[in-house]
Amino acid sequence: MFVHGDNLTQKLRQTDKYADKESKDFLQEIQAQYHKWRHSNELLKGPFSVPIETDLDVITQRTQLFTTYKDFVDKQQFAEKFDSRSNLHSTVLEEFIFYLFRDLVFEFSSHAAIGKAHTFKDIFFNSATFSEMVNKPNAKIERKDHDFVIGVNIEANLRCAGSDALEKHVWQIPAVAIECKTYLDKTMLEGASTAAEQLKLRNPNAVYFVVAEWLKMTEQVNLRKFKVDQIYVLRKQKNTDREFRYAEKYQKNPVFIDVVNHLFETVRKHLTSDWEGGISYGLQKGYLL
Repeated sequence: MFVHGDNLTQKLRQTDKYADKESKDFLQEIQAQYHKWRHSNELLKGPFSVPIETDLDVITQRTQLFTTYKDFVDKQQFAEKFDSRSNLHSTVLEEFIFYLFRDLVFEFSSHAAIGKAHTFKDIFFNSATFSEMVNKPNAKIERKDHDFVIGVNIEANLRCAGSDALEKHVWQIPAVAIECKTYLDKTMLEGASTAAEQLKLRNPNAVYFVVAEWLKMTEQVNLRKFKVDQIYVLRKQKNTDREFRYAEKYQKNPVFIDVVNHLFETVRKHLTSDWEGGISYGLQKGYLL
């Protein structure tokens, strides 16, 4: 759940990479600010499933806390020391999304799945022989990594009829999946669209969103052909290469509260709405989709 905090802790414990004094000093400096960010978020409560007047105020505070901390982590000295492969910067957004939805999700169940996940993608059965097939399921589970999900962990016990051999599996099934990006380009969106389509083949009630800080696409991209449910660009700004982002004249937008609020309200509506569907339900109305 605290994916960014875990990333910092792992780097501080490493004895090979990031073991030099400058790296350790930078990481300790970042971690001190991280603990303040986390503590401030834990003091805030909500929003929950039932809308109240203070919801926007809480979202505003969480967004401002995120903007302040992310701007600190994005300082040039840290960005040059820890590149994109370190996931130091990208995990900040993932943990912010967790804080945004934590109280809403845990109101439904303390056992709900929330955060980074290896979700169920497909299942197939692959026995070596027929003799093995009638005694053990030999289920193979395909999984898909997601930056953030809200869902459930399903415990499944599989056994062939008449056999005592039992296979135990845990499947993570998302109701909401979110792909988090520092910037979003066309190739990334194509990958997200494929993941969304695969997810909905097995869980038609799921929704799939992409959340990015910046956008790196032109007007020549047809957004309607992609299978994601919504694309959020938190800074309402096109991406700029890192060397220009630290130029004196560069104006970096903040994270816009109205965008974060739209994301939250969309997810809350999905989690609290009726998912009734199917052929019998549609037949009563006369239209099925």
